[in-house]
Amino acid sequence: MEPTITKPVHSAAYRRRRAFNWLPLGLTYAFLYMARYNLTVSKNALGDLMTKEAFGIIFAVGTITYAFSFLINGPLTDKIGGKKAILIGAGGSALMNALMGVVLYGILQLGWSINLTVAFSVLYSMNMYFQSYGAVAIVKVNSAWFHVRERGVFGGIFGVLISLGLYFAFDWSQAIVDFTEGMNPDNPSYWYVFIIPALILLFWIIIDIFTLQDSPKQAGYEDFNTGDASSGEEETAFKLSDILKRIFTNKVILTVGFIEFCTGVIRNGVMHWFPIFAKERIALAPDLADTWTLLLKNWGLILMIAGASGGMLAGWMSDRLFGSRRAPVAGILYFVIIISIIGMIFTLWGNPYGLALFVALISVAVIGTHGMLSGTATMDFGGRKAAATAVGLIDGLVYLGTGVQSLSLGFITTWNWNYWPVFLIPFAILAIFLTKKIWNAFPQGKKA
Repeated sequence: MEPTITKPVHSAAYRRRRAFNWLPLGLTYAFLYMARYNLTVSKNALGDLMTKEAFGIIFAVGTITYAFSFLINGPLTDKIGGKKAILIGAGGSALMNALMGVVLYGILQLGWSINLTVAFSVLYSMNMYFQSYGAVAIVKVNSAWFHVRERGVFGGIFGVLISLGLYFAFDWSQAIVDFTEGMNPDNPSYWYVFIIPALILLFWIIIDIFTLQDSPKQAGYEDFNTGDASSGEEETAFKLSDILKRIFTNKVILTVGFIEFCTGVIRNGVMHWFPIFAKERIALAPDLADTWTLLLKNWGLILMIAGASGGMLAGWMSDRLFGSRRAPVAGILYFVIIISIIGMIFTLWGNPYGLALFVALISVAVIGTHGMLSGTATMDFGGRKAAATAVGLIDGLVYLGTGVQSLSLGFITTWNWNYWPVFLIPFAILAIFLTKKIWNAFPQGKKA
């Protein structure tokens, strides 16, 4: 059983300052999602200019870049702190989005003879390098502000932020596309799908500069023992070799990483391909076109509601039912995922609402799992000292899984959509098996 660790009692002033700290940080993270997944919306808008194979290649190159960026950005963030990391990440992402907007403007408006697949593969991979600072920064900062017994709640908040980011990415980006098509149907200004997120990120960068602090002490409060794997090491100097040894010899963190590899396959294997499937069904099933259009236009809202529900449910279950253990929650949610994937198989060509229901259930479960493992378990088992390196490893494996599904489903869905949900099943089974391996895991610091 896990040791008895008492949750600290915080003052109302501290809780307000903590909220004021993570809210701008969290919204910056959410808008990073908009500047990441706007690519999916642009694919549907650009049609033959960006085929499914081209989208799969661009997205895979970006996500694989993201996956290996943790080798640099995780340890770097542990050294420089989360505030500097989020500023670097948001600034770099804003620049790359602006450049993608410029390239698209040049192709569509000025007639540039540029290979879109090659240009976007380069710029999107650079965007994803900078994007990889987001998760490590938010976990690094909050590892100092939340006790281990409070982090189930933080995991829920993390899930809500992800869901909010998906809403911005899909529905706000789609609204931009619709607006440009309404303004000029013959030559829509699709480049604004990239320019507007860049401008929004610049706004939040300015807010973060003046509000964000890496630790309670920097904000005028006392630092405290967070009860995680760094407990008792508060005065220990940062040593990269010690951090890397802690991460790469920790069986729990490595197991969480392999579970999250499966999460990356399933989360993005549903989240990005459902709107592409819906877009195709609008053309091929005109009797159901209105229904598919409604689902497509509200896909971000569906993801936001589903993900926020899953995130808060997972956080509540972890802290209230399982003593702040994370693996049991992931195991239960993955069972929901595998049932829902089977449901997708039987509703793929039926009523759109049936398929949307199962896809939404997968989103509830997979975002809840991601918040528990990438957002919370990384803080627990990496500890404050190694939080960024730990989340870098875990999030890197998430996006390695994302790259695998992107390359695979880009070709599979071009060949036969029937194998879309079938492809996801083995990864759900593997994840359930792995959660059983760490079912009772709980962080152990030098001091209880």
